[in-house]
Amino acid sequence: MEKDIREDIAWAQINKDVLGSLEAPRPLYWVILLAAIAMIGVAVGCEIYQYQVGIGAANMNNPHAWGLYISTFIFWIGMSHSGTLLSAILHLMHADWRKPIYRFAEAMTTFSLMTAGLFVMIHLGRLWQFYYSLPYPDERGLWPNFQSPLLWDAMAIFTYLSSSIIFLYVGMIPDLAICRDSMHPGWRKKLYSLLSLGWEGTDRQWRNFRVTYLMIACFLIPLAVSVHSIVAADFAMSQQPGWHVTSFPPYFVAGALYSGCSGIITLFIILRYVFKFEEYMTLSILKKIVRLTFAIAMVWTYLNAVEFASVWYSHDQPSKDVLIQKASGTYAPFWWGMIFCGSIVPLTLAFKRAQTNIPVLFAVSLLVNLGMWLERWMIVAPTFSHGIYPWTWDHDQWPSFVQWGIVFGSFGWFVLLFMVFCKVFPSVSMYEVKEMVYHRSLHLKKSGAAGRGAH
Repeated sequence: MEKDIREDIAWAQINKDVLGSLEAPRPLYWVILLAAIAMIGVAVGCEIYQYQVGIGAANMNNPHAWGLYISTFIFWIGMSHSGTLLSAILHLMHADWRKPIYRFAEAMTTFSLMTAGLFVMIHLGRLWQFYYSLPYPDERGLWPNFQSPLLWDAMAIFTYLSSSIIFLYVGMIPDLAICRDSMHPGWRKKLYSLLSLGWEGTDRQWRNFRVTYLMIACFLIPLAVSVHSIVAADFAMSQQPGWHVTSFPPYFVAGALYSGCSGIITLFIILRYVFKFEEYMTLSILKKIVRLTFAIAMVWTYLNAVEFASVWYSHDQPSKDVLIQKASGTYAPFWWGMIFCGSIVPLTLAFKRAQTNIPVLFAVSLLVNLGMWLERWMIVAPTFSHGIYPWTWDHDQWPSFVQWGIVFGSFGWFVLLFMVFCKVFPSVSMYEVKEMVYHRSLHLKKSGAAGRGAH
């Protein structure tokens, strides 16, 4: 039987391995970091150009008022869901195999939300007016339409981001104390001393810690589901053809979990190699994530089919026209690419040999997220280019280099935040892995004692 982690690994070795990852990752870490900085440089250059020339440089006009910015915003919101949501659910289910991986999954949630928030400001064009969307006192008529889903977006995403940061931080406190006690004097020791909040590991602190962590986990599960349901409401509550579909909320939540799980596979493989975590991020744990991803892929494929069927068999002719245009019009290569990457490629994960083949899984996870990004684009662009009114037809507009450059740079921004986090903070939970090893060794001792008693 495959093991999630070795039972005989010493607690001191766990500390040494995880703390060592903060000091000396493999050289590939610096290659990834430099590549991320270069990608950000491209995005910054495009944003400066757009700021100086105007939002028209992005080639967004009426009726194409959203373009890649909102599509990528939805993509990053979706990417954020699996980390914290799965961590909270698996914590409540007492799934031990989550313990070596949940920390970086929660970090993925936080940084995905921080990346998504940038596109709200970028899409405004007039960056200096962003403060209108901030929740300060209402003397100036702030948020006059509380029935708008866009207002719900701002409130839900801000709540989810703040809750995710708290969940990530609270879970790190015992590990931050280990870092504080192990580091030599310097800026790191000062940082860990400040963030560990005087943690000493007393019984009272552990009791309060367990209760707090459990309460946040219980709060985050409905919050995570509601956030992407609210993003779905931005579309479903409109009368635009192809959007006014009642299955959008569960469809968006399933898509968010799907893209998030494939993102976890990608980051799992990168961290396993770059930070030398082969002992902790084992193939057995990877197989469990892969099987979960495959199950969610089938749910997403089913909901996709439900959406197509509900449009096709409805009496809404404009929506049916948009669906036909997706499959046979200007956007057909991208729509079929979405179907291939999102529904055909994950069938590879059904084969046992592929479930532990790291090169295959890395390629599949990237293709799946490409498909999920295309899915968000195929929600936005075809509807604007083939709306209810005929004057909007034949207005297919290819995104400009400014849009592509900023979207490209957003991935660099996410990678930079994530890699810096993994270099400064432990990306594997030391105290949780120790608990996992202790429980496994205790179980083995009881099994051995029972076997000797039977003889």
